[in-house]
This record gives sequence, C-alpha cells and structure tokens, in this order.
Amino acid sequence: MWPGLRTRTVLLLALAVPLMSAAQDIVLGQIGPFTVLAAPDATEVSQGIQAYAKQANQAGGIRGHKITYFEADDRYSPDAFAQEFDKALQRKPVALLSPIGSAALTRMQADKLLDRGDMLVMNAIPGAESLRTPGHPRLFHIRAGDKQQIEKIINHARTLGMTKLAVLYQDLPIGSSGVAVAEQEAARLAGMELKGVKSGTQAAQLTAAAQQTAQFGAQGVLVVGAPRFMAEGVAALRKAGVSQPIFVLSYVPAGLVVKLAGVEGARGVGIAQTFPNPNGMVLPLQRDFRAAMTGAFPALREYTAFQLEGYLSARTIGEALRRSKEGEVSAASLARALRGMGDLDFGGFRVDFSRSNAGSRFVDIAVIGAGGKLRY
Repeated sequence: MWPGLRTRTVLLLALAVPLMSAAQDIVLGQIGPFTVLAAPDATEVSQGIQAYAKQANQAGGIRGHKITYFEADDRYSPDAFAQEFDKALQRKPVALLSPIGSAALTRMQADKLLDRGDMLVMNAIPGAESLRTPGHPRLFHIRAGDKQQIEKIINHARTLGMTKLAVLYQDLPIGSSGVAVAEQEAARLAGMELKGVKSGTQAAQLTAAAQQTAQFGAQGVLVVGAPRFMAEGVAALRKAGVSQPIFVLSYVPAGLVVKLAGVEGARGVGIAQTFPNPNGMVLPLQRDFRAAMTGAFPALREYTAFQLEGYLSARTIGEALRRSKEGEVSAASLARALRGMGDLDFGGFRVDFSRSNAGSRFVDIAVIGAGGKLRY
C-alpha cells in the first residue's frame, strides 16, 4: 500500500494482466478530503460510487470486466491532493471520480496533473466556471455549474415577483465570480435591482455584512461562498432580521443550515439542486439508485445528493466503457465514447457531452420545510 493512501476494494482484485484483457478489472478511484474537512461530502460520494460498482458487478460487470475501486485521502490539502494524484496514477485507473475542493482542483489545473498519465476525471466539486472555462479535454462534468445554479435562482426569484435582490458573497474567487454572474443575469432580465455585499468569514465581519444586507431591504437574498460560509450567512441574516427568502448553492446540506440557523431560521431557505431528489421513488433513476444503495448499504434509510452524485459519476463512466471498443481503454478512447454517446437518459437525469465537457444543466430548487427537511 502506498504511504498515506487509504484503499478499499469493492470486489476481489483480479490477477495482474495487461489492461482490459479477459481477466482484468476496471479500476476507478476517488481522491478527496476523507479527513480534516468536517463534512461528509467525500464519504457520501464514495458510497454512491461503491453502490454503482456493486450493482454493476452483480450484473456481470462491464462487458465481463469487474469494477474495483480505491480511495485516497488528500486531507483537504492541495499539496496532498497532488501527491495522491501521482500515486493514484500508478494504480492505472481508467478514471478518477468527483474530486472535491476548489483549491485541489485549481492545483490539478495549474500543475497540469491530467497530462501526466492516461486517465480522465469524471465530475468535479465545486462547479466553478474557472474549472470549466477553458477546462481540460480530460475533465468532464455531470454537475451543473455555479453559473447555471445562480442563473436558475435569479430567474426563480423573478418568477416569484422579486425585483430587488441582494447577494451576500464571500471574499473569495467563488464569491466574487458568483456575484458577477448574478449581476449579469439580473441585467439581462431588466427591471431587477441587485446589490452585492462582500464579507469575510469571521463572525464580526459576517454580522456586519448581514446587517448591511438587511438595510438594503431586498425581497430576497442569495448567499454565495464555501458551504460553511453560506450556512453561517443564513444564520447571520436571520439574526439581522431578514425574514425574506434566502437562497444558497447546492453544496450546502440542509442539516447544516438547520444546525446553525435553527429550524425556524432554516425554514423557507431555497437550496439549488443539481440532481433529482435522491429519496424520490418516481423516476427510474431514483429506483435504480435506491436499489443500488440498499444492496451496498442496507443500514441506510435516507440518501443524500452527494451519494447520488457519486453513483451517477460512476454510472456515466460505466456507460462510456460499454461503448468503447473492446481492449481499447485509454483517456482518449473513453473521451471519444463520452462525446459519442449523445443525449443519454438515465431515467430522469440526462447527460450529453457532444457539445462540451459539461454534460448537464439540470438545476432544481428545493426548500427547507417546517421540519428541517428538504421539499422538492
């Protein structure tokens, strides 16, 4: 085992033979903040990946090849991410799935890590535009980006009759780029007044920014920043007397908002969703996902959007591998298969890489209800 690399195989590893020969497994990996970051994001994404791998393997694998999976903990450090990336390459995965963290992903781009080996990355969290424009030929996305989420929220606010909106944003690139997108969309709609208020993460800074936002008298407030900042922003706005609707991006778990703002403070907060309801049962995708999670993690009773995201990341790679030529598995051939699939419907969620490496623009808005649960 490589030092610092935490691995977990989903099924028994095959004997070492040439890539994709009759007995060769398909290797998938995930590098993420399994420790240090006080959030379950990486673990939940991993659970979704494992659920798909088990589901696919029980059905005979991908064209007879079993899937194996490993994890690597980057400890929420871009330096550690780069180190684990190089170690992961030596395990010869066909793809890394859903790495997490803007700093790690920025490092991946700056150091051109994707040019070091024959592998691509499917999905990236967060969906910042800087990771998509210009992006990288081997970096694909199934999550709608921050731009699409913000545009959806601005249009939703206008549909609700709002003409005066505030944006409380973190003093970071994700915040400044987010308020710029909001300003552009508000200007496009015409007739909507928008004011941005910048804040740091210290309690006193956030309190002052929330009070300034409240004084603006907006009909609604969008909070943009890191997940913790957005949840703390909701709590600060409620304490400042903002009773109007508040919106945040998809990275914020409803439970975190409830924890910081209380049940009443969280009530009515709209959270952008880049995937369908993971606990629904109407869509074929929801039923497939539930069956996979039940098979892999029978003790779980409720599921998260991050679990569904991991499941869809792995399933998308699985579908592309089914369309690749037998024995021809490389980053280039996998990218060709992804782009050649056209509009692929998973039964309620579609991906299409024929025009760009961003495969989905799906955005919904769920609202935290009276009991602290999301309502779609």
